[in-house]
Amino acid sequence: MAYTWDHLHLRSLDPETAAQFYLAMFGATKLPSTEANGMLRCIVDLQGLKLFIEQVTPETPSAPEPPYRGLEHLGLAVNNLDQAVSDLESKGAEFLVPPRTARPGIRIAFLRGPDNVRIELVERTAAE
Repeated sequence: MAYTWDHLHLRSLDPETAAQFYLAMFGATKLPSTEANGMLRCIVDLQGLKLFIEQVTPETPSAPEPPYRGLEHLGLAVNNLDQAVSDLESKGAEFLVPPRTARPGIRIAFLRGPDNVRIELVERTAAE
């Protein structure tokens, strides 16, 4: 049995605004929206990663602050972390964790996405 990637499902009070974030910040492509159980579902293609962003009601609880079990963040690879951070800050991104070295050859930073989704930027270089 072979398994292949299909999508990552996010929930949002405002899926249109959330979708626009991924388009503006990361150059994602907007795909046709659909409806699921009477709620709007925006779909974006983030460099081959399909994000289903489904509308929820205001009564839907928010995810807890990390750390917690389960899906904790979305990780995006970059070639130049400092340049990526500068670019995203110029677009209004809010960084939760500034660029830092996690271990030799790995630099990371975290920003806040819509609906408090944590997005990690990862720069991998040859460990010295």
